[in-house]
Amino acid sequence: MAYWLFKSEPSTWSWDDQMAKGESGEEWDGIRNYQARNHMRSMKVGDRGFFYHSQSEKAVVGIVEVIAESHQDSTTEDERWDCVDIKAVGPVRTVVTLRMCRDDPRLSGMVLVNNSRLSVQPVTDDEWEVVCELAGVDP
Repeated sequence: MAYWLFKSEPSTWSWDDQMAKGESGEEWDGIRNYQARNHMRSMKVGDRGFFYHSQSEKAVVGIVEVIAESHQDSTTEDERWDCVDIKAVGPVRTVVTLRMCRDDPRLSGMVLVNNSRLSVQPVTDDEWEVVCELAGVDP
């Protein structure tokens, strides 16, 4: 299993929106960055991810699971752009802010800490465990 971080502006697509989709989940669409797209192309069903509110909150607020592998993004006819489908697994007990990640030396190499603009990014096994620990959830 691989781990990821999915960033969304809460005013566009929030954790509450994701939770409301239930088991059917939702396409993680609208990504127009090649690096983020390539990350989605390598995802497998069952991979887990952090749901991250960007902009003002800048925090991990939930856990999601990939439920459909890379396919054409339905929001465009441009064949260059793919997406995956994800469903909410559950909220975190304690939101984990970007500041908390930056302040924890165990996360100094995390993509979020070093390239906070990338909308879909990998998370290492060790980083997954640390953030889960900070969030009060079982890895």
